[in-house]
Amino acid sequence: MSAPGTIVAGILAPHPPHLVYASNAPQNEPRAECGWEVLRWGYERLANKLATLDYDVLVVHTPHWKTVVGHHVLGVEHFKSLSVDPIFPNLFRFHYDLDVDVELSEAIATEGESEGLVMKVMRNPDFRIDYGTITSCHLVNPAWDKPIACISANQGFYNFSNEVGQEQMLALGRATRRAISKSGRRAVLLASNSLSHRHFTEEPPTPEDMKHEHIYHHGQYLWDMHILGLMRSGKTRAMIDEMPDFIEQSVSEAKEGSLTWLMGAMDFPTYPAEVYAYGTVIGTGNAVVEWDPAKEKGAVA
Repeated sequence: MSAPGTIVAGILAPHPPHLVYASNAPQNEPRAECGWEVLRWGYERLANKLATLDYDVLVVHTPHWKTVVGHHVLGVEHFKSLSVDPIFPNLFRFHYDLDVDVELSEAIATEGESEGLVMKVMRNPDFRIDYGTITSCHLVNPAWDKPIACISANQGFYNFSNEVGQEQMLALGRATRRAISKSGRRAVLLASNSLSHRHFTEEPPTPEDMKHEHIYHHGQYLWDMHILGLMRSGKTRAMIDEMPDFIEQSVSEAKEGSLTWLMGAMDFPTYPAEVYAYGTVIGTGNAVVEWDPAKEKGAVA
C-alpha cells in the first residue's frame, strides 16, 4: 500500500501581474526597468526554499477563475496559450505552457461532493487559464517543472454572506486535504490572494516608477499588520474568526476564499508562519507567507 500524501507547504501567494512584469519573465511580452523589489525578492527567496523540497504538484486556489455555480477544477492534462490581463494588458501578456494533475483534480472534486459541495471538473481544452493562477505559480516555481491542480473561486461570499462563504471554503479545504492524502501526492498549496485590496484607479505614465507606490489607506495597513501578526504567532483560528471583519474593513481579496481554503486544508496551523515579504502594488497590501508543517513539532496548541 502506498504512503499517504501530504501537504509539504502552504503559501499565501498574491498574484499582482506587476511582479511578473517587473521580473522580465521570458514568457511575458512587456519589458520593465525595475519595480516592487521587496515583494519580488521575497518571492525569489521562497522559490529557492521550495526548490529544495520534494513535492509533486502545486495546488492553487485562484480569485480570478470566478464560478457562480459550484467549485470547478481543471480536468485537461495540458494547456498552452496566451494569457492577457484584462486590466493591465500593457503589463501582462504571458505565454504559458503547463501540465495539470487531472487525477488529483478529480479527487478534489469527489471529496468536495462528499462535503456537500457542488463540484465540476472543467473539460474544455480551449479554456483560458486566468492570470491569478499563472502569476502565483510562476513566482513560486519559475521553472514550471511541476504540474498544477487549480480550483475556482465560487462566489458564495458575494451571493450569500462572508460567513456562508467561509463555511464553503473550509469544507473545500478539508476536501482538498483528504484528496491529497488519498492520492499519495506531496503537494504545495497556493492561496493566490492579496490582503487589503482597495487600489488606485489611475496608472502612472511609467508603471514601475516607485515614487507612486504606497498603501491606499492607513486603515488597510493596520488591518494587514494585524492579520500578519496573527499568522506569525500561529493564531490561525483567530484569524479566520476575524476574517469577515477584515474583508469588510480592508476590502480584502480574501473575500474570494483562497486564504480560508488554505487554512481549512492545513487544519489551522498553530506554529508561526514565515513572512518572506510585505509590500504594496497599486495601493493593495500583499504578503508572501509560508506555513511549513515541519515546524509543527514545536507548535503550541
